[in-house]
Amino acid sequence: MNKKLTVVLSLFLALSLIAGCSSGGVNSKAESGNTIKVGLNFGLSGAAATYGQGSVEGIELAFEEINKNGGVLGKQIELAKYDNKSEDTESANVSTKLATRDKVVAILGSDTSGSTKAAIPAAMQNKIPIISPSATSDDVTVDSHGKVKDYVFKTCFNDSFQGIMMAEFAYTDLGYKKAAILADTTSDYAQGLSKAFNETFTGLGGVVISEEAYQAKDTDFKAVLTNIKGKNPEVLFVPGYYEEVGLIIRQARELGINIPILGGDGYESPKLLEIAGKDSLNNVYYSSHYSPMDDSENVVKFKEAFKAKYDKDPDAFNALGYDLAYFLADALERTGEVNPEKLREALASTKNFTGVTGSISIDGSHNPVKSVTIIEVKEGQPTFLKKLDPQ
Repeated sequence: MNKKLTVVLSLFLALSLIAGCSSGGVNSKAESGNTIKVGLNFGLSGAAATYGQGSVEGIELAFEEINKNGGVLGKQIELAKYDNKSEDTESANVSTKLATRDKVVAILGSDTSGSTKAAIPAAMQNKIPIISPSATSDDVTVDSHGKVKDYVFKTCFNDSFQGIMMAEFAYTDLGYKKAAILADTTSDYAQGLSKAFNETFTGLGGVVISEEAYQAKDTDFKAVLTNIKGKNPEVLFVPGYYEEVGLIIRQARELGINIPILGGDGYESPKLLEIAGKDSLNNVYYSSHYSPMDDSENVVKFKEAFKAKYDKDPDAFNALGYDLAYFLADALERTGEVNPEKLREALASTKNFTGVTGSISIDGSHNPVKSVTIIEVKEGQPTFLKKLDPQ
């Protein structure tokens, strides 16, 4: 983050504790010529709504701070916000609308890998940078031939990185040698994590003794879980989203499967506790982008500002959205003008941006180099366990 934005952030967070973040919204129209329009394409309803809602809360808080302290390049940020309903087709429509009708300088979103990939063609065609805070699939920023998509960026780590880290955690930290995998066959996200976990775990010397599958919107997992139980694994890896994962964890515990259950950042939702239940959520570990137990100064200030605005504690998606807004503002400041092409260049050259989810440097594939946090769930409560850095 450049020095100017760091000062702005620190000043606002101090003032917000007094003012309660109560004044002014970022969506109010400013005088023509004095605004920078930014598009938001997130699932605010539908299957992945808590991810999109969380990201947007963080984004709106950050841009309110920025606007109250002079904006970016002396201009106010104006948001064009749409709900893609957690549907890929609607995400593509929203992206087209933002690029061609709203004429935004950048598109922020979407929240899942599938909806983000659906939004990319319109952004690429219109040469508008698109940045996702949470689309973790490895092929979001590169095509099937490994070619980097010029206008596509993200501020979250890849699925493969999560899968690798969780396999190393299971084998090295927990000390288990026999694993089972239960993954959603309809999800690029789940398949990416599953592949990386399998390859890494077996490469370390472990054995994957069972690979089972389910599909999104399934609700009865008892048959497949019974098959897994019969093979006596020491650890169960279930990459997926909270709606199905919550049911899987609850039904696994009901069947007497009490081994550690591991997953990725798709577990990061308050809905997981509602679905799985407190008694089932023990001996559960997942990778995340952020921990509210982090006591570094910028994280503490963010938590205080978020609590003042929303009257609740922030989660990882709130933090990812917040970082995304400041990440964009930092790049815009470095361009010196409102120009999508120069913005693309500035985004690609970002190094050592300091956010609440960690330090971000963009690599040659437009992915961030950043650490992963391991969360342990005890009696339904997520607790910080450790942070793992990329090698």
